[in-house]
Amino acid sequence: MPGGELLIEQFLQNSAIKYCDKTALVVGSRRLTYGELDRQCNQLARVLVGEGIGRADRVAIYLENSVETVLAIHAVLKAGAVFLTVDPTMKAEKAAYILKDCRAAGLITSRRKWVAAQSELGEIPHLKTVVLSGPGPSDRGNGNQRFLSLEEVLAQEDSRPLGPNRNIDIDLAALIYTSGSTGRPKGVMLTHLNIVSAITSITTYLENTPDDVILNVLPLSFSYGLTQILTTFQVGATLVLEPSFAYPAVVLQRLVHERVSGFAIVPTIAAILLQMNLEKQDLSSLRYITNAAAPLSPERILQLRKALPHVKIYSMHGLTECIRTTYLPPDQIDVRTSSVGRGMPNVELYLVDEDGHRVGPGVVGELVARGSNVMRGYWEMPEETDRTLKPGPLPGEKVLLSGDLFRADEEGYLYFVSRKDDIIKTVGEKVSPKEVEDVLYTLNSVAEAAVIGVYDEVLGNAIKAVIVLQSGTQLSEQEVLRHCAKHLEAIKVPKFVEFRDELPKTPSGKINKRILKEQSGDAS
Repeated sequence: MPGGELLIEQFLQNSAIKYCDKTALVVGSRRLTYGELDRQCNQLARVLVGEGIGRADRVAIYLENSVETVLAIHAVLKAGAVFLTVDPTMKAEKAAYILKDCRAAGLITSRRKWVAAQSELGEIPHLKTVVLSGPGPSDRGNGNQRFLSLEEVLAQEDSRPLGPNRNIDIDLAALIYTSGSTGRPKGVMLTHLNIVSAITSITTYLENTPDDVILNVLPLSFSYGLTQILTTFQVGATLVLEPSFAYPAVVLQRLVHERVSGFAIVPTIAAILLQMNLEKQDLSSLRYITNAAAPLSPERILQLRKALPHVKIYSMHGLTECIRTTYLPPDQIDVRTSSVGRGMPNVELYLVDEDGHRVGPGVVGELVARGSNVMRGYWEMPEETDRTLKPGPLPGEKVLLSGDLFRADEEGYLYFVSRKDDIIKTVGEKVSPKEVEDVLYTLNSVAEAAVIGVYDEVLGNAIKAVIVLQSGTQLSEQEVLRHCAKHLEAIKVPKFVEFRDELPKTPSGKINKRILKEQSGDAS
């Protein structure tokens, strides 16, 4: 169970003391114990400090899911600095914008990425230290930057801890940049207190122990992926880290071979898993599955329950600005299948209307989160921060307006309605895309579905359903419309139905509705 840590780096430090020779991290054929991992982090942290990286300095980590990424995150924290994990699929121009925006003093990346992005990254004014990993040409820099080899750093003998902690819990630990789908990327400022509070709550309700083996395929540049490392290391469990879910059969083999007990998914992963004959695999060690990035449809949950009856399914809600808000206890999954639960430990949640007044059961309102997990704000964006963080019920505090609409039942269980920005206004009424999507998922042939609003001169916005079919199945537009008309009010029945081979995704695996709207000729 959690050990009362105040700083994130203490997760690894404490587990290295308690479980020195236990496997902490598995990546491909590489296996590192807690002792080995902690020593290598110390080596890199010492070099970063020697290069002048210190308290509150920002260090960007521009790497795929790898041993090096895990090392870099903890080394930066041990140095007392602030880490930001940059999406490894991000184009160099956007990555350079982020590094300039936060005035990064350090960068840890691969030689291959540096060579490809040197013209953009090499001109960042505040960037003074670049640590390169892997094979590739060396670089002497442009006079303002000093280049180091990660392999040479880890070959050094001095792996002693740096000494007293360089931060306290209210200091900044991480900058996590949002995707910028509605504007320029925003850097979410998370303190040690924010992250430790959230991770402690998560490991509490997931009942994590040192015996757990947790598999992560999610990008470490996103909070849901990042939490898989941190929950693992807080309790002294083992993390099996995969580059992605690009090869589902390989991941499924990993689940079986490594005797995985915990697996974090998103809806697109669920859709693929359910086409893979899970019943024929030895998944007896799998204790739980979590879902947080976007809500699973009730149909998908029921299918997972049938395929994996022994597995606890945790439906959750979270957002980068506070990491996690809710979870549904697994014993409620069959009773309230469409709910994402209630507030997790040490978090208070309530719903408000457009005027900021609290609403009661059955009334749709915006979710407000109150707790020590709520971000400090957006990096150097005071107006955006003031729109999202509002005065709370007690003097001097701030609460987080999530931008997500929910309704609650009489017992306080929450049901996701829509992102505020995704609500479709048609003929003067508001339609939740998720309500329509849930109906579409009850069609056996539907693998994935997304519902968006597209401009219409008469309706204002018309409802459009974009569907990917299960392999080897067929479905006509008229069959879709008849099914929707049978289960939905007339105003919610799509006007348009489009079939595709695949839907655009964000790097974290969520369906990208912004791109869908643009492709439909509606960029609003």
